[in-house]
Amino acid sequence: MPDSQTKIRVIVAKPGLDGHDRGAKVIARALRDAGMEVIYTGLRQTPSQIVQTVIQEDAYCLCISILSGAHNHLFPEILKLLGEADVQDVLILGGGIIPPEDVPALKKLGVSEVFGPGTSTSDTVKYIREHVQPRA
Repeated sequence: MPDSQTKIRVIVAKPGLDGHDRGAKVIARALRDAGMEVIYTGLRQTPSQIVQTVIQEDAYCLCISILSGAHNHLFPEILKLLGEADVQDVLILGGGIIPPEDVPALKKLGVSEVFGPGTSTSDTVKYIREHVQPRA
């Protein structure tokens, strides 16, 4: 966990052609209101752009919001690029419309948790606070 003087820095990303970002904006605001530093990437980001933002912003957590059904393509690509960039200490979360039967494969790839519709924002805040790893 970051020290008491450091805010948890979170990237909220909307990859691919998904043009619906209301949920991403709701979670971004909830995280900000909980005292986290939030960087929202905006719509239609490529996996490469998302990974570059994670690196440039030295993020502790990446929240990927997908409603388009492209999670089985975009998550593996983002995680592959993070690995190639040797980014290992970032908590990866998913959100949006992701069928429950797809969640185990995403977790096997390295997604820590997936939050679907109806998840309380306080649950997401709590999860991030409990799972962000300290840095040397």
